[in-house]
Amino acid sequence: MIYHQLGKIPHKRHTQFRRPDGELYQEQLFGAEGFHGSSSLLYHHNPPTRTFKVEKGEEVKIEKWDEGVLRHHHLRTANIEEGGDPVMGRKVLLFNNDVQIGAVRPTEEMDYFYKNGEHDELLFIHEGEGYVQTMFGKLDFGYGDYIFIPRGTIYQMVFETEKNRVLTVDSTGPIDVPNRYLTEKGQFAENSPFCERDIRRPEGPVFVNREGEFEVRIKKQGRYTSYWYEHHPFDIVGWDGYLYPWIFNIKDFEPITGRVHQPPPVHQTFEAANYVVCSFCPRKYDYHPKSIPAPYAHSNVDSDEVLYYVEGDFMSRKGVETASITQHPGGIPHGPHPGKYEGSIGKEGTDEYAVMIDTFHPLHLTMEAKKLDDESYPYSWLEDEEKEKVEAEE
Repeated sequence: MIYHQLGKIPHKRHTQFRRPDGELYQEQLFGAEGFHGSSSLLYHHNPPTRTFKVEKGEEVKIEKWDEGVLRHHHLRTANIEEGGDPVMGRKVLLFNNDVQIGAVRPTEEMDYFYKNGEHDELLFIHEGEGYVQTMFGKLDFGYGDYIFIPRGTIYQMVFETEKNRVLTVDSTGPIDVPNRYLTEKGQFAENSPFCERDIRRPEGPVFVNREGEFEVRIKKQGRYTSYWYEHHPFDIVGWDGYLYPWIFNIKDFEPITGRVHQPPPVHQTFEAANYVVCSFCPRKYDYHPKSIPAPYAHSNVDSDEVLYYVEGDFMSRKGVETASITQHPGGIPHGPHPGKYEGSIGKEGTDEYAVMIDTFHPLHLTMEAKKLDDESYPYSWLEDEEKEKVEAEE
């Protein structure tokens, strides 16, 4: 990502940097891929290793829904239960070894600090406003924000609104912007659909010098473990580097259009190991005189397609409301609902926002997803009379 600095740091890395009382600040390397990937250097007032209590927490349990059938799914995620805080209230709906996709409608505050030790996180804010206070500084968030939080980041998420809704993505591999959007030197290229100016980075002040008892709850190796400290975990006087949390808003994505229908990769926003994240945004339709703006039917031979519906009139769907999730698994075709293909001809543009996650390994649904399942969805491509006949036979 982009180089960033906050607070006080020494002129040279790995050199003496002293507090006003003459003691050394404690330097910490926060790095990915051992010592070869992106990293940041942080300077603590206290040793970050000094803990006075370690507590075993609960296991992280994801219960698979073994339905035993290959079919399309529509999850009425708008109805997902409210409750819990922004972390412990999360419900995983789809998963594989590469990614966990879920949702949360938090109503409680976090009385602890959190560190995801095994996943990068991508949090999409669908409802609510607030801020994420991290060891790197503060990030204010609101509607439409993607919040990227690299694994190992200590943070608290604070909502300042009553109605809140978040789409959650936990990634086994690192999350980044697509390589094809970047030059060899790492700058966003002229043909990329967003650039450095659209990225919101942490803001100061960063240093919290407070004593007490502070819990940092860590998710790692399939369970939670609590580390307790006598100093505040945000005792960082300064840092610099390339690895830190940041925000990008879906409404800052500039769609790429063409004379005929463009395939989903033009909407790609993030890449990760064995999956991608795309942003569907309002755009002008295709301008070939005989173009068909709605997408053609397509078979996901190598991937599962997940769509989260954010806002607007979804140009290829019927009966799918805001905050729904559809999952179209590899092996069977899907496409526009009846009337949407022909009906798109002659229209000037679309007014929709949606988040798409395409995985290159099959996804499993969870028992939480089963609670939200619309069993009639596989028959939604039938004309109304045919659909009524099928439902009557069932």
